[in-house]
Amino acid sequence: MSFCMVCKKELTCYDTGFYKKMVNRGATEFACIKCTCKRFEITEKQAWEMIRRFQKDGCALFPAEEENE
Repeated sequence: MSFCMVCKKELTCYDTGFYKKMVNRGATEFACIKCTCKRFEITEKQAWEMIRRFQKDGCALFPAEEENE
């Protein structure tokens, strides 16, 4: 279990994946999506749109979306 190095929130795989994608794939400390967005001056909505695009493109940093039957 890891925590945001800025706000100390418990991180999800989306937080760590987004940080790695935006900052450094080899990072060992991470910031949550909210704090990463502040750093890059983007909205959380924009971040989630990017994450969905990365998932669709098959990026290994994010779990694949389950198919809706």
